[in-house]
Amino acid sequence: MTRLGKGRGPKYNQIIDAAAEVIAENGFHQAQVSKIAKRAKVADGTIYLYFKNKEDILISLFREKMGLYVERLEKAMLTKTTVEEKLFALVEIHFKNLSENQYWAVVTQLELRQSDKRLRAKISEVLKNFLAIMDDLIEEGKQEGIFSPNLDKRLARQMIFGTIDETVTTWVMKDRKYDLISLAKPIHKLLLNGLKGD
Repeated sequence: MTRLGKGRGPKYNQIIDAAAEVIAENGFHQAQVSKIAKRAKVADGTIYLYFKNKEDILISLFREKMGLYVERLEKAMLTKTTVEEKLFALVEIHFKNLSENQYWAVVTQLELRQSDKRLRAKISEVLKNFLAIMDDLIEEGKQEGIFSPNLDKRLARQMIFGTIDETVTTWVMKDRKYDLISLAKPIHKLLLNGLKGD
């Protein structure tokens, strides 16, 4: 939990952005607070005005970036009329969100997975709003007859999230050598066919 509430100001944002870069380049365990402070162009002590420790920085980074992503996704969903369009928006925006910031992509796909159980529990808490969007979409798809009426919501959510997440992880592991966003259409088609069921 960060010490300050919303409206934390430019220094907070500088630290968050610097943390993403330093953690992506060095790994979480090698990303000293002093390195983050140097990249953010603030004194080491300034970090502790905003964060309790390095773990707090990582969780705050994830909370901030996921919050912006969920807002972006929710706005996009309001402009779509069909379940198919909403599913495509979810896939495309997920890919855009990560392809637009290579440091954030490395942190989410590699560093967060290596964190301890306690940190992963906090990360899961932050993911709840994103998962709720998927659950609503799945339920809407079932009610409209787009998806199989017998579709298990939990399995469907795992299928959607697992597919897009693994696609991004592979892209990161391949040093982002190809256009991630171009995969949105084939992934959307694959998911749509799978969710339609029998």
